[in-house]
Amino acid sequence: MIDKTTVEVPTMEVNPELCKGCQLCIGVCPKSVIAISDKLNSASYHPAFYTGENCTGCSLCYYACPEPGAIVVVKP
Repeated sequence: MIDKTTVEVPTMEVNPELCKGCQLCIGVCPKSVIAISDKLNSASYHPAFYTGENCTGCSLCYYACPEPGAIVVVKP
């Protein structure tokens, strides 16, 4: 989980157990900083994940995601 008190740049986090790998977040990300994992979650889905840099905090991934709570976007 992201520590919201120490974030210096925008970032996002995907909860892999809530993600169903629909890839809607990948399609809307203007910086292409989201990818699909090779690993399966407990429900046998390949979840999305943040590649680690260049997130602008636009929140398009958050709004595109149909699963409540699967994506969190934190801005400084």
